[in-house]
Amino acid sequence: MSNTVTADAELPLFTELGLLPAVETAVSELGYERPSAIQAATIPLLLEGRDVLGQAQTGTGKTAAFSLPMLSMLDVKSKSTQALILAPTRELAIQVAEAIQSYAKHLKGLRVLSIYGGQGYREQLDALKRGVQVVVGTPGRVMDHIRRGTLKLGGLTHLVLDEADEMLRMGFIDDVEWIMSQTPESRQIALFSATMPAAVRRIANTYLNDPEQVTIKTATSTAVSIRQRYWLARGASKFDALCRVLEAEDFDGIIIFVRTKLATTELAEKLQGRGYAAAELHGDIAQAQRERTVEMLKGSRLDILVATDVVARGLDVDRISHVINYDIPYDTEAYVHRIGRTGRAGRSGDAILFVAPRERRMLQSIERATRQRIEEMGLPGAAEINALRIQRFQAKLLATLEAGRDKDLYREMLQGFCEEHSVDPLDVAAALARLAQGDKDLLLKGDPKPSKALADKPARGKATRTDRRSPRGAGPESGMERFRIEVGRKHGVGVGNIVGAIANEAGIDSDYIGRIQLFDNFSTVDLPAEMPDDVLSSLQSPRVAGQPMTMSRFSGELPDTPVRKHRKGPSPSGKKPRKADKSGAKAKTSGKAPSKRPIKLRNKD
Repeated sequence: MSNTVTADAELPLFTELGLLPAVETAVSELGYERPSAIQAATIPLLLEGRDVLGQAQTGTGKTAAFSLPMLSMLDVKSKSTQALILAPTRELAIQVAEAIQSYAKHLKGLRVLSIYGGQGYREQLDALKRGVQVVVGTPGRVMDHIRRGTLKLGGLTHLVLDEADEMLRMGFIDDVEWIMSQTPESRQIALFSATMPAAVRRIANTYLNDPEQVTIKTATSTAVSIRQRYWLARGASKFDALCRVLEAEDFDGIIIFVRTKLATTELAEKLQGRGYAAAELHGDIAQAQRERTVEMLKGSRLDILVATDVVARGLDVDRISHVINYDIPYDTEAYVHRIGRTGRAGRSGDAILFVAPRERRMLQSIERATRQRIEEMGLPGAAEINALRIQRFQAKLLATLEAGRDKDLYREMLQGFCEEHSVDPLDVAAALARLAQGDKDLLLKGDPKPSKALADKPARGKATRTDRRSPRGAGPESGMERFRIEVGRKHGVGVGNIVGAIANEAGIDSDYIGRIQLFDNFSTVDLPAEMPDDVLSSLQSPRVAGQPMTMSRFSGELPDTPVRKHRKGPSPSGKKPRKADKSGAKAKTSGKAPSKRPIKLRNKD
């Protein structure tokens, strides 16, 4: 049976889909209120136990479409692998695993593991031995573990093929079929693909049991009157960048979109602290208060709304000149509806998107779905901001002069003051300007930098793999600071896990990640000093080896336990271990020496 759904269809609430309450809670905390079209169509079918063949573009919310019903049906008391998700690239595997972990935050005892090539085997083997209910991996590494006997699929109940056409394009289709042949016949299958080439259709016909086909007709139109730009965040403070944008843009009313309800409150309060007329708007706000807030925006008593996606559909305020995506949306439909709040009734509008390096894949998905190129923008420099501040200050001064209110009174008073104290009238004017400015400096003192170490590379050069395994006890290099992570050897963590998590979450290039030392119950990592608070806070919740990182500044003595070394002796397969490169990943047995190049993590694009 085939079912075609348009992205503009009226959609239910997540609470109406029959998900497990713990999963519903996580979804609500992430700021989701209504599902995307693919989620609304797919979740009920999967909860019924049906196989699903989904045709939808990347960025339409497929990960939640298969993850939420899957998590609602897993047995968290069992440590056997019950769900396997195949993804074409390591970047997508990591992204999907992180998303599933965020949806499963209230499912105590549930473990998720991503496995892919280029990652050391030891941490994967340790995690599989302890037991993980959900495995997300690339076909090659999944095949390897199945053949080794380290990934057992006897208890598998859910199998997902994500971006099947991409796996076909990359030459993985035979590997995918082999993996599918190793799974129990009773497992439920969800296959997602942007297109349906013959090979993908053949797999669906061969392995899926009477599948329901869901085709999403994506809403891709964005008004041509909307100028779309993005800023690539490279570790600098997002909030400082936002304030620069607000100062440089000539705006009337603005909606700033964030992902969570908590973020609306935090960001609105920060903006109020900077002097902006800002307010929050999300689904938990009573209807009467929401209406008052919208009326204040319409009446110019409020300039900025900080909102979740709940207001993206239906909010119609003519004076919205800008939409800023402070947090990139989870799917392309959300982006289309967000920026549709500006450029209305034939007016022009501006849409600005903040993108972390790890979110470039989503940026490309938005561009493909909307069939429009989004231009990159740079942050306004200090000189530009200062010129604008002086211009605005002079404009206020001119407006006051032209108004002429009580001008004669003040002229007479100041003339007497200058004569009595023998001071230059210009000096008096400067003092009054300083008085009017208050404690806030009129001009910026420089351009924002994430830290000295990020702006200027250490004299010794980039951090290499050898640097990360330097002898214990040495202090951090100049310009670096030591941090503690609450994940250690007993959790099965590897150096590569920590590098990947920091680079992916904080957008810090791996070149600037220094020495990493592993101990039994925790690890330490050297990072650029003076990191902005929001960069550090972004590293509290990500999970490494199934554990929250919980990063904090390190103080105290390091234990005498030696730094973790790489495995010696026979490998689990009985073969002699291949020579390891300096990141812990196995070097290919080509006879050549391992590469000594610095680590370079690929962007998710």
